[in-house]
Amino acid sequence: MEPKSSSKSVVEIVIEQPKLANNDLIITATNNKSRERVSIFEHFVKVILVRFHAGYFRVSFSLCAQALLWKTLVQFIKDNHHLYYHHHLVDMLPSIACTLLWSVALGMLISLSFLYALRCFYHFDKVKREFLHHVGVNYLFAPSMSCLLLLQTSPFTLPRRDSIYMQLLWWVFVVPIIMLDIKIYGQWLTKGKRLLSRVANPTCQLSIIANLIAAKDAIDMGWLEIALCLFSLAMIHYLVLFITLYQRLPGSNGVSMMLRPVFFLFIATPSMASLAWGSINGSFDDASKMLFFLSVFLFMSLVSRPTLFEKSMRKFNIAWWAYSFPMTILALASIEYAQQVKNGVAHTLALVISSLSILVTFALMVLTTFNINKLFFRDQPTTITT
Repeated sequence: MEPKSSSKSVVEIVIEQPKLANNDLIITATNNKSRERVSIFEHFVKVILVRFHAGYFRVSFSLCAQALLWKTLVQFIKDNHHLYYHHHLVDMLPSIACTLLWSVALGMLISLSFLYALRCFYHFDKVKREFLHHVGVNYLFAPSMSCLLLLQTSPFTLPRRDSIYMQLLWWVFVVPIIMLDIKIYGQWLTKGKRLLSRVANPTCQLSIIANLIAAKDAIDMGWLEIALCLFSLAMIHYLVLFITLYQRLPGSNGVSMMLRPVFFLFIATPSMASLAWGSINGSFDDASKMLFFLSVFLFMSLVSRPTLFEKSMRKFNIAWWAYSFPMTILALASIEYAQQVKNGVAHTLALVISSLSILVTFALMVLTTFNINKLFFRDQPTTITT
């Protein structure tokens, strides 16, 4: 008998994928695009937070000081309208212009503070390194400085300066300044000139300027003793710092070429000191005038040496905003001087410096707007030190 042939049968199983309806296809594509947008947004946020640093607060306190200058300058020209042929043009300036500038400064401060809060949350290690750096720590005074300047220039109706609400708000802004003072000045005192000669750089003057702004604002609160305390604390350390920077001791870290514009802070410190002492004394007296003359001399010394800033001006950098704030404070001091002296030369000087300050700030705003992409996404330094 022939053996039975075994036949193998192959069974093929075909599983068909369910066909998506048109609506399902649209929803799926939309979800994919949404995820892609979210991922791109997260990437941009991460890049911004990595490259963002405390030095960007230069923009906020420069705009806040500019708002104070506009408010002071408009009032100055109105008070001296008999000296100007075209004083009616000032009356045509709408009050909304000053309000708009103040609002822009406030919005910039809130935006930068929000970004820095996110940086503290996601990149605390970088914030810690900034706190320990001899340049970066000085820009931590900037948020409090900006807030105090905004209080002086608010176009809206606020509670009385001697009310409990304003006093509490003042302390909220000043306590961080005092804490940073204890950290910085305490190190200078306990570790001596070796530390100071190593870490001293022009940005150290921001700590002094912050104390002077707080002292000037304390007078508006009616606190003469606190204002004198902050003023004396600032001036004694300014004397020590100015001598240290003047000597250029060996071993000093200094600042890089890109940060050369911070040399203009040499102008801001005596200018702010003249304003603060004028508020404490009640008039722009001889001491205030001497500090103002010192700031004018330092300004002429810097502008007569353009080669000092040549390399730092080749490529736009956020450090360029270091030109605006000192020029604005010098303009405010020149206005106070002109109001006290009351002669044509002083008035002309005040208007020239104020106009220069406004032009510099406006130019920086335009340049920053056109270079915002380069600041965060194109070969920009990720720390304040470069």
